[in-house]
Amino acid sequence: MNKQQLLENIKRKQSFLCVGLDTDTKKIPGHLLNAEDPIFAFNKAIIDATAPYCVAYKPNLAFYEAFGVRGIIAFEKTVQYIRENYPDQFIIADAKRGDIGNTSAMYARTFFEEYNLDAVTVAPYMGEDSVTPFLGYEGKWVILLALTSNKGSHDFQLTESTDGEKLFHKVLSKSQEWAGSEQMMYVVGATQGQAFEEIRRIVPDHFLLVPGIGAQGGSLAEVCKYGMTKECGLLVNSSRAIIYADKTENFAQAAAAAAKSVQQEMAAELKSRGI
Repeated sequence: MNKQQLLENIKRKQSFLCVGLDTDTKKIPGHLLNAEDPIFAFNKAIIDATAPYCVAYKPNLAFYEAFGVRGIIAFEKTVQYIRENYPDQFIIADAKRGDIGNTSAMYARTFFEEYNLDAVTVAPYMGEDSVTPFLGYEGKWVILLALTSNKGSHDFQLTESTDGEKLFHKVLSKSQEWAGSEQMMYVVGATQGQAFEEIRRIVPDHFLLVPGIGAQGGSLAEVCKYGMTKECGLLVNSSRAIIYADKTENFAQAAAAAAKSVQQEMAAELKSRGI
């Protein structure tokens, strides 16, 4: 999916919501544990319930790899189900890959050829040759970690060089030499507040994938105030607050209501900016 198609979906659905499929069998409703494939059964119900209100899904590979082959099969079935039933959805592999060039090339092959996903999250620490293998696929995206929500982000991302440049600033500026806004996005945590202003000065046109609203306490209004562009330029992710909104047999309806509530808030933000 290219940038224009993604922007058209955002405008048409009046939403820039990404639903994170961080499916934990210890948290899903108990009655699903009797299903042949509990992870997929949960995902399918969540997808059917939330698809009208979001433009993207983000399965986190850790939640599937933890179950070995069974988990990977559930992941594959989930991706295939979205592709066949909701082809307008942007699918992100939250995998945080990044290694020496030939290894990254195999990771890229996995996510873009084998699974046919739209995007993969990539760690920038090893530099250009660890990232560029992911950029060799037309219509596919790299989502580079820039400034994350976790407490430990301060350990490295906010450190400054002798000339006062923060490390995450360096990541943003240097990576623009590798790809433009048609193929590169950045992960920026919703809890980072006014740091979005700094980020937008460096990457004014790139999409930002923003986790951290909902259960992690990030403010959608604040993200939009400081991070939204004239085209939108945001994919805001919510995982736990939507998919675990209820643990009874009514979990799907509760997820739909939670997703709709976020979508309505997003629609108001888009409308206020004429998008």
